[in-house]
Amino acid sequence: MGFFSRVGNLWKGFLSLWIADIEKDHPEIAFLGRSNVGKSSLINALLGQKALAFASSTPGCTQAINFYRVDGAYNFVDLPGYGYARVPIDRKLEWKKLIESYLLDRGALALSVLVLDARRGWMAPDLELKEWLEAHGKATLVVATKMDKLKNQSEMQRSLASLRKGVGEAMLCSAATGRGVREIWQAITTKTQRSQ
Repeated sequence: MGFFSRVGNLWKGFLSLWIADIEKDHPEIAFLGRSNVGKSSLINALLGQKALAFASSTPGCTQAINFYRVDGAYNFVDLPGYGYARVPIDRKLEWKKLIESYLLDRGALALSVLVLDARRGWMAPDLELKEWLEAHGKATLVVATKMDKLKNQSEMQRSLASLRKGVGEAMLCSAATGRGVREIWQAITTKTQRSQ
């Protein structure tokens, strides 16, 4: 067994001890997506808060798994983003291990919300993550954020066409205006009831 294998096992063991203390009696909803796609802003919008989950215009601000208890019924889980972030490569690899271990080993995980930026549509890493989640039998909800950033009807139509090229339909949302928040809550409720 090489050094990196041992380090990986130690990392996984540490992660298991660390998240074992979080109550697992409520379904967990994990929010995944590229850096700066709006995961934290989406969580804040869903919870009716302005700054519960730290949101920033600088990619890579979420650097740990953050848990939020929601009305004693759910745990929302804000995961570090993937893709562009001004952090060292070894930190990105740590995030990848952290996220993968959480997604594979967390029994309370009921739903993975894959967050896309409506202006960018599906990118290769998003499609890879969606395929990975499906291959591991993880319930998934796709949400396209930042709909308010689309400037005109032409951009809106182009974005919708791009989103439809991906796998399945994406729910549309704007954390700034609240558009789509109620529908996303309905989808979360429906999908988590099915997974239990």
